[in-house]
Amino acid sequence: MPKAGSPRVRWLVFVITVIAVIVADQLTKAWIRSYPDGDVIFRRGFFQLVHFQNAGAAFGIFQQGSTVLMVVDFIAVALILAYMIFFAERVSFLRSKVTWVALSLIFAGTSGNLIDRLNHSVVGITDFLYFTYWPAFNVADSCITIGVVLLAFSLLFFQEKTESK
Repeated sequence: MPKAGSPRVRWLVFVITVIAVIVADQLTKAWIRSYPDGDVIFRRGFFQLVHFQNAGAAFGIFQQGSTVLMVVDFIAVALILAYMIFFAERVSFLRSKVTWVALSLIFAGTSGNLIDRLNHSVVGITDFLYFTYWPAFNVADSCITIGVVLLAFSLLFFQEKTESK
């Protein structure tokens, strides 16, 4: 049985996380796309499920930059994967379980949005989670955000640990 922090277990966590996130993301987006664009599917207080198509990036910026955003997504996915493959055993920070999960979530979320850009380049990414005070987002966006927050905490924790030695 491999140790909890072994490379084999880290890659297993990576693969399971990526598959789970991409499947959840694509299934929810397919379900939402079965409703007309702009249709409110569910409403409870300030939360709504609404079908939105976003050809741009976060907060609806770069609406005309779908091709550029697709290239950025490809580069981000490639860099994360290369970093995990080539530096995981060389950089102690990358051996952290939290860091590995964070990078897995960022990779999976970016891949989910990239799939949308490739399959629906004309209309863009399907967003549907909508709070009246925040732009709409989706499962992939949520995973990217959670991954970035985890990565930041991991960086802070790792630096504290290094400085205390």
